[in-house]
Amino acid sequence: MASAGAGFNFEHCEALVRDGDPDRYWATLFAPPAKRPFLFALYAFSFEIARVRDSVREAMIGEIRLQWWRDALQGETRGDVRANPVAAALDDAIVTFRLPRQALVDLVEARVFDLYEDPMPSLNDLEGYCGETSSSLIRLASIILADADPGSPDAAGHAGVAYAITGLLRAFPWHVRRGQVFLPQDLLAGHGVVRDDLVSGRGGPGLVSALADLRAVARRHLAQVRTLRSTIIPPAGPAYRPLALVEPYLRRMERPDYDPFRTVVELPPWRRIWALWRGW
Repeated sequence: MASAGAGFNFEHCEALVRDGDPDRYWATLFAPPAKRPFLFALYAFSFEIARVRDSVREAMIGEIRLQWWRDALQGETRGDVRANPVAAALDDAIVTFRLPRQALVDLVEARVFDLYEDPMPSLNDLEGYCGETSSSLIRLASIILADADPGSPDAAGHAGVAYAITGLLRAFPWHVRRGQVFLPQDLLAGHGVVRDDLVSGRGGPGLVSALADLRAVARRHLAQVRTLRSTIIPPAGPAYRPLALVEPYLRRMERPDYDPFRTVVELPPWRRIWALWRGW
């Protein structure tokens, strides 16, 4: 059962997701009404962790904030954790659906990478990062929706990587402006691109080819999810619904006027809702 005051906490989480993560917000409206508050709690937690980098000036402050979340999840925080509405709502979701706390701790740990300008060494490292953040979120949402372990993790793994890579490609202009490059070094090197060129706003044919390769990686993972569709139990379907936006976003990046440093890759609200309604 949710604790007293849970109504306010869940409403706070819903507002955070609506404003900060609209794709998941609209996708969640396709879930059963009784499950939506818990999904919003999970997604609000993810949003809070993802925006730590943008809310601090020094990496050490970001480390402290992430440590607070680690401690909160592991029951080691001093003070009233439930005074934080997102933490309180997430705790209700964890208790109600027996969500594995370690998966949430691992998500926090993966986000430490965001605090620094360290290079992403390889495509394998990027896929691992996407797995710890996006794939784990899909799996946890599936547990909430299915009231139990949803079975094979392979579909969630590929789905999370496809969705996260697409999101990172969309965020490329913002990341490079702050000196952060998520494109794997091995992929960039294969096209003769170096990090300094990117953070200086210089691209060229090499960058165009590297971005095309990464879009192909996202599509390969999306194709893998489709081959695994039979392993996704029907109640968990809403956790995968954001995948309906992957291909439309990728196609926007393939328009002749696409500039990776300046183009905002977005869909009109009606197109987004239509795609989510149709499903993936």
